[in-house]
Amino acid sequence: MTVPPPPAPAPDDVPPKGPYPAPTPALEPDTEPEEQEQTQEARAAQRELFAHTPGFILGSAASFGGSLVGGAQHGVSGGEVAGDVFMGGKTEIHHYGPSASTTYASGEIPRERLDALAAVFVESPAFETALKRLREERVLVLAGAHASGRYAAALALLHRLNVPSVHALPSETGPATLAAHLVHPGGHVLRDLPLSRNRPLRDTHLYAARDQLAKVDGHLVVTVENSPFLLGISPTTWEPPEAAAVVRAHLCARRSGGTDAADAADDVERLLALGPVGDFLAPGRPHPAEVAEFAEALAGYDGSERAAARLADFGQTAVEKQCRSWLSDPDTELRDKAFLISLAVFDQAPYVLAAELADQLFVHFQRLQHPEQPPEIPVFGPAPTARLDLARADGELRQEPTDWGPVPQYTARFREERTPRVLLTEVWNGHPSARPALIAWLKELARDGRPVVRTRAAAATAMLALADLPSAVALLIDGWAVSKTFGPRVTAANTLTLAQLLDAPVVLRLLTQWCTDSHWARRWTAIRAFGLLTPLRPDLAGPALSALAARARADNSSPAEATNLIESTALLLSVGLRRGEMLSELVRLLHHDTPAVRALALGAFVRACDNAEEGALVEWYADTGMYEADSARDLATLWRTALGDRAHTRGALNALHTWVYVAERRPDAAQALELLLPALVVTADDHKRLSHELRTLRPLDGGPRPPLADRLLTLLHPTAAATP
Repeated sequence: MTVPPPPAPAPDDVPPKGPYPAPTPALEPDTEPEEQEQTQEARAAQRELFAHTPGFILGSAASFGGSLVGGAQHGVSGGEVAGDVFMGGKTEIHHYGPSASTTYASGEIPRERLDALAAVFVESPAFETALKRLREERVLVLAGAHASGRYAAALALLHRLNVPSVHALPSETGPATLAAHLVHPGGHVLRDLPLSRNRPLRDTHLYAARDQLAKVDGHLVVTVENSPFLLGISPTTWEPPEAAAVVRAHLCARRSGGTDAADAADDVERLLALGPVGDFLAPGRPHPAEVAEFAEALAGYDGSERAAARLADFGQTAVEKQCRSWLSDPDTELRDKAFLISLAVFDQAPYVLAAELADQLFVHFQRLQHPEQPPEIPVFGPAPTARLDLARADGELRQEPTDWGPVPQYTARFREERTPRVLLTEVWNGHPSARPALIAWLKELARDGRPVVRTRAAAATAMLALADLPSAVALLIDGWAVSKTFGPRVTAANTLTLAQLLDAPVVLRLLTQWCTDSHWARRWTAIRAFGLLTPLRPDLAGPALSALAARARADNSSPAEATNLIESTALLLSVGLRRGEMLSELVRLLHHDTPAVRALALGAFVRACDNAEEGALVEWYADTGMYEADSARDLATLWRTALGDRAHTRGALNALHTWVYVAERRPDAAQALELLLPALVVTADDHKRLSHELRTLRPLDGGPRPPLADRLLTLLHPTAAATP
């Protein structure tokens, strides 16, 4: 399928003519777009970010657990979440077996090689089934997942038959010429026969091979990946043994020359009990060749700190080696490499997203590598299971929660959780020629209409920033940050938030500088990022508030920027562990000599109070805050000041309505409100204002008057005679 040229992009997103994007044209420093753009409230943006960010990034935040962030619920229980929400566990499949590290293109395989393999090979039930079939039929097609050790199993099968020799057939051997190569007595093995729609392996090919083998008294094992191009053939499925059993076999073989068998067995068990061994052999991680290499390293363990460090680092080294192999192997097709990169971005998300958007990346790679040819995408390709086997990933059909209810989704994830970060780092730093295509692709993802796609673009860019921050900022983040439109700025804020969670260097300093940057859009981006970041990193609440207050002190914010400041500052009050501290800081800002700083403190407090979602400020106050004298005093001060400030009175009264609505369904919140209300009435005006609101209060659904409103009214009578 020939891909037509893409439609002309919006003016702000015009792609550059050269291989790298041109710097975004600078806007007037303090000039915002004249037209009113569609924006997203900060709490909704926060929910979207938390719902769709890969778990391994959010898992690094101390305050993140399940769908709770800083003690607040940020799943799909409240607000609007467009698109799918991906949470839950994973399915892992073991693919272990012995290594076949040496390749013999043709000719007889050395007997020493076969004997060494037999000494460490672990026979599984699948092995016995395959051996029986090979004896009876002379020809065996052994099918298995990518890198599952099926070639080593083929050699072990022929060794168990006690054949006089084993010949490796040339890799160029095709199905039609298979029988012609079977001229020697003994065993034959054809490794990873490539099959396709135009080159299937048929039962007639095996019949001819069996007749020829009977003439020379031979046996043949053909290994293939799981394939639909086996016509009329029932292959034997290879299921490798457990990795721990393979490691034990290698260790026992290394120590078999010792004189004391009991000591050797104890030594093997001691090595297997080491902590790094359990970490490496965790379900779903290593493939057979890596297991064999790890066993060799483990056999050389001498108890030193250096040896222990080598074992601990082995898993990371294996992942890095695998990722380099994927990207550097000339035999791996460009479309497969695009899928691997796309899966790194959409790990733990629906497979269809990774596959669909991988083809978009494939188009960019083709345009980069062959600019003179129109890019083409095959309409049909490998089955999902085959692509996931290549990627050492698993797929699982799960019921995924969405804003509209659970829906079935076939999700995919790498078996080794470190793979996405390592793979993206390798393609960014190890293959810089691929950067123009990757940059153009990420910009497309950032403009996608699906929240999960936009969020994953930000997460991927955050990982690139961890690998090379200056390039990521120059080529992607800054261009989004200075955009006139809202969406790219949110992507930039999400990217910087996640980069800080990954401990990318100097991100916090960059955000602090951008808060007072001469460009309004960079200021907006940094302000939003601070609001998103703090619930995940409570330790940054103080520096974030200082940076936001510094921007407010400038006192030249536009209405849109002022709103963003208030919304982002309000998010600081969603940090459960630091809410008391933040209330105290807001009270301190009330006494600031800059009116804009005082307005920021009151506006943020009112915005945070006007929230009925699970884990909101009202619930925290009922659970914890009312029992802390300092927090209760500070919250009452902020309430009283906001109610009495002409610019914030209406907003504060609306927020008080929200607290009453929450108290209607939560007895502890009702008790907290009853204790708080007397502290809010100091003057006759206070009494008059609150009495009027409680008398006129109506429920949200238009039903009868809330009974709690009458109970609260009775609490105001002792203060009726108060004087101004």
